[in-house]
Amino acid sequence: MRKFLSDLVASQNFPFYVTGVLFVLLFSIGSVAFEGFFSPQVFLNLFIDNAPLIIVTVGITFTIISGFGGIDLSVGAVVSLTCMSLAILMRDTSLSPFLCMFLVLFIGIAVGLLNGVLITYFRLQPFIVTLGSMFLCRGLTAILSRDSVPIDNAIYSDLAFWSVEVGGCFISLGAIIALTCVVIATLVLRYTSFGRGVYAIGGNEQSARLMGLKVDSIRVRVYVISGFCAALGGITYSWIMLSGYTLHGLGMEMDAIASSVIGGTQLMGGVGFMPGTLLGVMIQGTILTIISFQGTLSAWWTKIVVGLLLCLFIVMQAVVTAHKSKLMNLKAEGSIPDKKR
Repeated sequence: MRKFLSDLVASQNFPFYVTGVLFVLLFSIGSVAFEGFFSPQVFLNLFIDNAPLIIVTVGITFTIISGFGGIDLSVGAVVSLTCMSLAILMRDTSLSPFLCMFLVLFIGIAVGLLNGVLITYFRLQPFIVTLGSMFLCRGLTAILSRDSVPIDNAIYSDLAFWSVEVGGCFISLGAIIALTCVVIATLVLRYTSFGRGVYAIGGNEQSARLMGLKVDSIRVRVYVISGFCAALGGITYSWIMLSGYTLHGLGMEMDAIASSVIGGTQLMGGVGFMPGTLLGVMIQGTILTIISFQGTLSAWWTKIVVGLLLCLFIVMQAVVTAHKSKLMNLKAEGSIPDKKR
């Protein structure tokens, strides 16, 4: 039994198992405590309400896995700039809403490319670079308009309220896009050479270079993906808010980082599982839903609980890493037989 637990903790998927158990536990608590909580629509609402955060977290997970202190603090500001750009384009031009959505995606790509080039080729710290990009995007949003700009395009509103019936319940277009992003990201990381390269440079950049991997190219593409996901998340966020405003997406980058870490992504890089990232977002959504059903607690309790969970998961990552190192040392000394022999 002791050996089983030791192997379980050393397993690469151990953080994902913990995250899954935590989500089931929280959802079970809500189901027992509140009537109507345990229903398909409440479960689907976790995807509907958190679709923008899911998409943004997918992008940030790529940056964290890639190592070198990988992080992207600009994503919330990109969401805000995307929403404002959409509102301005549809208010002041006669462009099709679909063309407007296509154009604003390049905002995220451009910001991601700028971040990637500065981080990769100038060897600047991702924290500082993306912090500067965050201020840049927030400033550009304020220059476009300091007031809230409503989106009243009829076609765009139809997209915002479009949904698919699922067994008497419904799921929104934004949620479908978010789940599609998770599936695509999972497949890319697991089954493509690019995905394996992201894990490799996050685990040991020097070894990855010696293996012949194009480390610089991979890292730039990682930040382009993060910027693209931020812009796409901004589009889905605009479907919820139907407006552009300078404070849209405020603090979303922190929620995304917390969700990714709670989902099992290691801040040191090289380890991460995209379905775990999804569960990390859903844990935040479940906590907020429990607070909503309770009715008297402030929504800020979500931040408090998530902060505590984040600290616990960081400690857990340190413990798991130390346990793996101990096992490797024991194997090297011959105390533990190698199963491959």
